[in-house]
Amino acid sequence: MTAATIDDTEATDARALTDGIHLVVDALRLNNVHTIYGLVGIPITDLARTAQASGIRYIGFRHESAAGHAAAAAGFLTQKPGICLTVSAPGFLNGLVALANATTNCFPMVQISGSSERHLVDLQRGDYEEMDQLAAARPFVKAAYRVSRAQDIGRGVARAIRTAASGRPGGVYLDIPAAVLGEVLDAKSAAETLWRVIDPAPRQLPDLDSVDTAIELLATAQRPLIVLGKGAAYAQADEQIKEFVESTGVPYLPMSMAKGLLPDDHPQSAATSRSLALRRADVVLLVGARLNWLLGHGDAPQWNPDAKFIQIDIEASEMDSNQPIAAPLVGDIGSVMQALVDRAKPGQISTSPQWRAELAAKAEQNVAKMADRLAAARIAAPMKFLGALQAIRDVLRDNPQVCVVNEGANALDLARNTIGMYRPRRRLDSGTWGVMGIGMGYAIAAAVETGEPVVAIEGDSAFGFSGMELETICRYKLPIVTVILNNSGVYRGDELSGSEDPAPTALEAHHEFMIKAFGGAGYRAETPDEVSAALREVLASGRPALIDCLIDPSDGTESGNIAHLNPKGITNPG
Repeated sequence: MTAATIDDTEATDARALTDGIHLVVDALRLNNVHTIYGLVGIPITDLARTAQASGIRYIGFRHESAAGHAAAAAGFLTQKPGICLTVSAPGFLNGLVALANATTNCFPMVQISGSSERHLVDLQRGDYEEMDQLAAARPFVKAAYRVSRAQDIGRGVARAIRTAASGRPGGVYLDIPAAVLGEVLDAKSAAETLWRVIDPAPRQLPDLDSVDTAIELLATAQRPLIVLGKGAAYAQADEQIKEFVESTGVPYLPMSMAKGLLPDDHPQSAATSRSLALRRADVVLLVGARLNWLLGHGDAPQWNPDAKFIQIDIEASEMDSNQPIAAPLVGDIGSVMQALVDRAKPGQISTSPQWRAELAAKAEQNVAKMADRLAAARIAAPMKFLGALQAIRDVLRDNPQVCVVNEGANALDLARNTIGMYRPRRRLDSGTWGVMGIGMGYAIAAAVETGEPVVAIEGDSAFGFSGMELETICRYKLPIVTVILNNSGVYRGDELSGSEDPAPTALEAHHEFMIKAFGGAGYRAETPDEVSAALREVLASGRPALIDCLIDPSDGTESGNIAHLNPKGITNPG
């Protein structure tokens, strides 16, 4: 070996090296990713360790589905793609449930999963956790990408982030095989392959002729209505929405995750006269809301068959999906709402006193009926859903900073109608798919991303999907109070089975013992006063806690408010 060759070899040995694991972390840090939600294992354990050592907060879960739901909720709360990290094959599939749900709900999220070696998978040679994860993900996500060379990691991360956040947000899958994570490169050259995504979700301005058409439709309406969907909450266009609503006087109806954009006690809220508002409105402005099953597809008799719809959506293909859209406003909600504010002449859009009086009268009737139900529930024994919920409501009214997570059947429907929201993006629930199991993941993300206390109001069945994440909550000492409305069953707990086994809907648990095993505070409450006292105590302490509220097993209805979707079999067929 010549002297020159020896010198070259020594120079190469002295050169700084890196690998795919460090490149993934560097790419995420470069794009201002501060938190990863995940569950470690082959082949991504060292990726999680490296991320944590670099200053990225890593929140480790007990199940990938809960980690994915947390990443999705983080995306909703921050407008930045939440990052979920999973292992290959089964772990990937567990996370895919949440990724598909994020796509359906239009939450920006990126799931990064390790995978088996391509040359083994493609020939089906039976590798460890062999699966074509890219092909499996594609039908359920906005986009799916695979990185096949370490030098493409920066490009892959950038593509995933931009795709998840731009246009209509959604879930993106990023597949990184184990060999790519372990690939070694020259550090200087590798660093040059990374870049920061600039303006991943650029503004999309609406066509001004369509804006003028929408204004004219609202100006000529006799009974106008604004429907605010969770897209309106996600947009963080709070001031533009408030200005347009209040300057026009048009009544508005908030969907569940849009509650708090304007306070629920706002005089223009039609939430307590919802059925009448939908049935009578003649011109409807949909702001980040879709005419899907949650709004009866816009069909009569739930809606006025002669109603004209104006829709704001960043995705043009959403228009006309269920009803003709008289004025399609394609663009981001902030830009569209600002254009409506700017181009509507003072007094051009107004709301007749008769329409507002009609809604107010119906609201007064409904509030009176609800007051009677609440009064009866307050003293009922055993405790009813509404007894526990009004106790929670009263405590939350004194703690408006609290984020509320809500899932279940009766627990979801009754809480949504009982507990008012007064700040935007303080309510997270089962969303478009009505998915059960989002509770603990959403609660963890809300606590991590907002820094505020969280109250998760759970049906006992819904809680079971992610209940082991109580350990995660306690391990990270998060200020989350889980309140379980425990009526000992799915829907109801008093069903008879007709056999020696429990009924299909029957459940039985003392949930308060679970959290004690992990170091949290556990309570069992049998009256509304006990619920209130326990909730006030734990919110003041900031400790992880669980309150198991013992509810009358006969209380509640099957499937909550959507029992009509549950077909009934005949008894003793034949």
